[in-house]
Amino acid sequence: MTTDPPTFVNASLSDARFTDVNLRSAHFVDVDLAGASFANVSLAGARFDDANLAFVAVTDSNLEGMTINGILVSDLLRAYGV
Repeated sequence: MTTDPPTFVNASLSDARFTDVNLRSAHFVDVDLAGASFANVSLAGARFDDANLAFVAVTDSNLEGMTINGILVSDLLRAYGV
């Protein structure tokens, strides 16, 4: 039996909390995550297109293979002596 995945359109989930949730292969389009906080999450293989990443902070994270506009982040960090 095949069921359609849950779909949220024009929904407000402000201040929602997600713990131990599987969003693998989920699609987010025209979503506002401003001020959201992510901890202990896997974004491995995730793709961000046309994203506003202004003032985003990434700390204590595995950046292996991560690229920005096709440039390896590890190369960028090495160029800046980090």
